[in-house]
Amino acid sequence: MAPVNADHQLLLDSINHILADVFQVMAQTQNYDSGGRPSREALAQDLQSLDTTLLAMHRTAAETLATGPGIPEPLFRYVENGRNPDIYTREFVELVRRMNQVTRGKTRAFAAFRDVLAHEMDTAMPELRDDVRRVVAATGGPGPAPPALLMATTGGPTSDTNAGPSAGAAGASGGGGGAGVGTASGQ
Repeated sequence: MAPVNADHQLLLDSINHILADVFQVMAQTQNYDSGGRPSREALAQDLQSLDTTLLAMHRTAAETLATGPGIPEPLFRYVENGRNPDIYTREFVELVRRMNQVTRGKTRAFAAFRDVLAHEMDTAMPELRDDVRRVVAATGGPGPAPPALLMATTGGPTSDTNAGPSAGAAGASGGGGGAGVGTASGQ
């Protein structure tokens, strides 16, 4: 079990004080004498003490929760239903791994699209060459490259790389097919 830190111990002490005050109020109400003045004052004093202790515990709990480790709500429900938290951790790690793989695939697809689009803009509008290179460099790309080279580096078909310069242009316009990367004219 993890060691108990000072904040946690303070919270436990506060709970112990609250329980003691509740028992004191319970004893006062059982022995309450409606006609006797000392009973009324003692009960009122015990209720005020309970109120002060509850307020202090509420403040301590809020501070402890703000600085303590965050435990996800689904984990609480998982354990309350009698399931093993280690299984929850394993399932969570598998889910994060899957999500990371999907995100990585999307990132690579967008990077390949960025490079193909930059190349197409570079060849179609040479007057924007400097702007295209600046945008590609700002987004982490190497710069516009021929689509045939991109297909070879992204895992697409590499038959266009040996066919010469005209095959690269055909691949960019949609004639060569690819791994889902193309221009608007090819789709």
